[in-house]
Amino acid sequence: MPAARAPAYSGRVTEHTHPEAPLENQIEHGQIEETQLKTESHDPAVPEAYSAFMRQGWGDRELDLPPHPVASYAADRRQRLAEMFAGETLVLPAGPYKVRAYDTDYRFRPDTAHTYFCGNQTSDAVLVIRGNESVLYARPRSERNTDEFFRDRQYGELWAGRRPSAHEISSSLGLEVRHIDDLPSALSGTGKTRVLRGVDPRVDALVAADSATDNDFARVASEMRLIKDEWELAELQQACDITTLGFADSVREWDRAIEFGERWIEGTFFRRARAMGNDIGYDSIVGGGRHATTLHWIENSGPITPGELVLLDMGAEGHNLYTADVTRTLPVDGTFTTVQRELYDLVYAAQQAGNEAVRPGVPFTAPHTAAMEVLAHGLESLGLLPVSAAEALDPDSKVYARWTLHGTSHMLGMDVHDCGQSAPEAYAKGQLAEGMVLTVEPGLYFQEDDLLVPEELRGIGIRIEDDIVVTADGYRNLSVALPRTSAEVEEWMGSLLP
Repeated sequence: MPAARAPAYSGRVTEHTHPEAPLENQIEHGQIEETQLKTESHDPAVPEAYSAFMRQGWGDRELDLPPHPVASYAADRRQRLAEMFAGETLVLPAGPYKVRAYDTDYRFRPDTAHTYFCGNQTSDAVLVIRGNESVLYARPRSERNTDEFFRDRQYGELWAGRRPSAHEISSSLGLEVRHIDDLPSALSGTGKTRVLRGVDPRVDALVAADSATDNDFARVASEMRLIKDEWELAELQQACDITTLGFADSVREWDRAIEFGERWIEGTFFRRARAMGNDIGYDSIVGGGRHATTLHWIENSGPITPGELVLLDMGAEGHNLYTADVTRTLPVDGTFTTVQRELYDLVYAAQQAGNEAVRPGVPFTAPHTAAMEVLAHGLESLGLLPVSAAEALDPDSKVYARWTLHGTSHMLGMDVHDCGQSAPEAYAKGQLAEGMVLTVEPGLYFQEDDLLVPEELRGIGIRIEDDIVVTADGYRNLSVALPRTSAEVEEWMGSLLP
């Protein structure tokens, strides 16, 4: 039987129950609180005879898991983080389940910083770092002397599957693991403590907030992810490779996409992402026709119509949570019209200029500047700008942005918009460095009701996006396997179309 633990963290006391006592006596004497088992409201009552019978006669075994490949990298990350906050306690929660609807939850995805520094992907866990000591406070699999394993819909093994034991987590991640119920006492009287806030409200409540201190902690944890190590780059490459396969799957099912519309492509890509990775890295954007001009069109409820373009912005998330983020704009017929090709080639030229601007030591904004230079002059050639391209590019004007709308790049990693809590000086106003990974994704968007463009352009949206690593002498395109030029796109689609 596990040692008694204070229930202050979770409010759950199922770990303290005595199997020899009748269930009604356990409830009466406070050894178990029926309402704290996460059961369904429509579940029938459980007789004591059934409960007692379920708590006996089970075999059990511990798995000796090999070290996770991230374990050594994570240990080095924790050491560097601890050195930046010497003498302090650092708290990084994984987060709880999130409600989808009433008593059903979304599939769990841990907080990025938590997993970056330890590799854990189980819910409710909290990483605590003090100098050279790191402890993962986790919720392991249920003990068989409680009702949790067969009654609890959220944590019970017979409901939600087998959670790893403390030993299994420890042997895999190379970390000391203690029960999550020990966390309150572990954080009591620890001196200066920084918490990654907003991840788990139960953890937030254990330590008095200091917004300046905690915000600085979040900034550092975010900035540490700006430079990817070799293991991370391999994970990102794998995510891009899965994404390439998902795009190809979509074209192979083009006849069904035309029949059923945007959601068919969304579902096709999701199947590949789930089959070979963990999930999609973000809600897929499948914008057929005019929907391509809505930057974050995730409704995906429209048709795929011959003669139009379809913008596909999709990325697979790998098992270790690194995600791709790739966009291609495809002609539904498999061949671009003259107008579509002219616009597509302009966006391609802008993206290529943005790619070639990537190298160590240049401003983060260098790819954007290079891409916008191309697009502004292209818009001038189309006769759309009210001023010259040079005037439009002036920071006090930027009228060209009516048709370009967004920035060209963002960092990429475990989050699709990675490192977002970094200081501007380290990111948006900083310089590129070897090992950074960013997107390069210029686009042109002509809204269907834009009276300042010719009618033949209205409702056309085009974006081309790739995932780019900054190398010592320039860049490497992780998603290069997907064709980019108009001719290559047509050839590729022709080889795949049913």
